[in-house]
Amino acid sequence: MKKLVVLTGSGISAESGLKTFRETGGLWENYDVMEVASYEGWLRNPDLVLQFYNERRAQLAGARPNAGHIELAGLERHFEVCIVTQNVDNLHELAGSTRVLHLHGELTKVRSTGNENLIYDIGTQPIVRGDTCEEGHQLRPHIVWFGEPVPAIDEAACWVREADIFAVIGTSLVVYPAAGLINYVPEGVPIFLIDPNELQVHVNRSFTFIQKKASVGVALLKQQLLDGYVKN
Repeated sequence: MKKLVVLTGSGISAESGLKTFRETGGLWENYDVMEVASYEGWLRNPDLVLQFYNERRAQLAGARPNAGHIELAGLERHFEVCIVTQNVDNLHELAGSTRVLHLHGELTKVRSTGNENLIYDIGTQPIVRGDTCEEGHQLRPHIVWFGEPVPAIDEAACWVREADIFAVIGTSLVVYPAAGLINYVPEGVPIFLIDPNELQVHVNRSFTFIQKKASVGVALLKQQLLDGYVKN
């Protein structure tokens, strides 16, 4: 079974009603992104940061996977599908994908500020100042903020190095280190890029560009992969 590694970004979740700050010039749902997505912002105003992510979880509670998520999950019947996502939502998992690596953390989890190994799944429930781990430390969002290391990037690079097919869906390839993953794709491995917008960066590799929104583009990708790699 061929290994299909997929890098997804905000474009695939946008069709489920979830937006990111990049659509509004540095504001994320009317918040200054550096005030709610940086460690410095957390130190200045933890209540604001907790409120922000509580609102994002409440928004996520009403979101559902779209056709793009569902089609990717369905490809597991024919391929070993490994999804590396820049998104912090759980829509890939809700759609049925079984191997998902979150580069930037997970909205439905929190962790201890005193012991980063203490991570808790809270779903879409809120947290406030005074909510602590069993060691008594305040809980914070399990999110990789600006300026923080991306712990999962090495594992993601290993997945990409092993890919037989690589696809990029709904990301402009301008956010690093995620954008650099394309450089780990082995020579000769086909690359597919799906995005409704013109490419903002030069990709120094041959690739197939499907200029469609994710829900449409993934269906087209699926047909190409089935035609090219799955025997009737």
